[in-house]
Amino acid sequence: MFDKIEDLISEVSRFKADTKDQLEEFRIRFLSKKGHLAELFSEMKNVVPEQRKNFGLKVNELKNKAEEKLQLYTEVFSETEGVSDKSIDLTLPGEPMLSGSRHPVSIVRNKIVDIFNKIGYTVAEGPEIEDDWHNFTALNFPPEHPARDMQDTFFMDDEWGSALRTHTSSVQVRVMQSSKPPIRVVAPGRVYRNEAISARAHCLFHQVEGLYIDENVSFADLKQTLLYFAKEMFGEQSVIRLRPSYFPFTEPSAEMDVSCNICGGKGCNVCKYTGWLEIMGCGMVDPNVLENCGIDSKKYSGFAFGMGVERIAMLNYTIKDLRLYFENDIRFLEQFRGQ
Repeated sequence: MFDKIEDLISEVSRFKADTKDQLEEFRIRFLSKKGHLAELFSEMKNVVPEQRKNFGLKVNELKNKAEEKLQLYTEVFSETEGVSDKSIDLTLPGEPMLSGSRHPVSIVRNKIVDIFNKIGYTVAEGPEIEDDWHNFTALNFPPEHPARDMQDTFFMDDEWGSALRTHTSSVQVRVMQSSKPPIRVVAPGRVYRNEAISARAHCLFHQVEGLYIDENVSFADLKQTLLYFAKEMFGEQSVIRLRPSYFPFTEPSAEMDVSCNICGGKGCNVCKYTGWLEIMGCGMVDPNVLENCGIDSKKYSGFAFGMGVERIAMLNYTIKDLRLYFENDIRFLEQFRGQ
């Protein structure tokens, strides 16, 4: 009798079920009212008293192993409910989960911020919905001034004349109002302009603007700062040039070009065969702006600059269509995994 129980325990240990029918046959064979266990328990009365304890222990061992095996395969089949038994191989490895990637705009934004962090600039942020004072008036845009038409604005329908900010210069205004010189900040963030969406323009984009105010700040300081940035961002071989321009909040103002890092300044279709790429506007902060923000323009001077993050990313990665940044196409984003 003991040998029979050992054989049944071995049989239970070796049992594997590929289908629910096989599992049901196993249950009936061992655990039903007419199964092996019921038969063994009924034999208990025929076992001699001195062997009854060991017999009971062996039968319970068989019972526990049979119930564990039944529970195991019951859980397996419940997890694959509704799936054909032959369509799944439980021994196959799981499907790999690919890691995500950072967005190219985030990569370039962080790199720009890191470059200026190295020379003492801190990050400043502000609201994306601004009032007229911070977005225009404090920055030397008088009411009804034609310069306001330079930026086609999304206005809010409220009593304060609020608008989606057209530049992160509004953050600079808030910093100047709440801080005392010396001030050295960069202001990254989203900005909005009512423009037709195309390969070269979008109604939503990202800027990083910088501001430095202290005593005796000169245009030479501005030029050296931007040359440092160009070499850090595009390579030590980079050179810059500044062209006269106009912005209401800086005087004098300039557009900054950097030597084309694709053709090395020799001329290609990306730089339109000029050897130069325009990347930002800059200039000395207009004294009116300083006074509007409560800073003594006779004691302090400063410079400001601003660049589009998408523009820098286009140059870094030779991306020709601005819309790719906003479409969330996995094929496009996968190219930046690991950066």
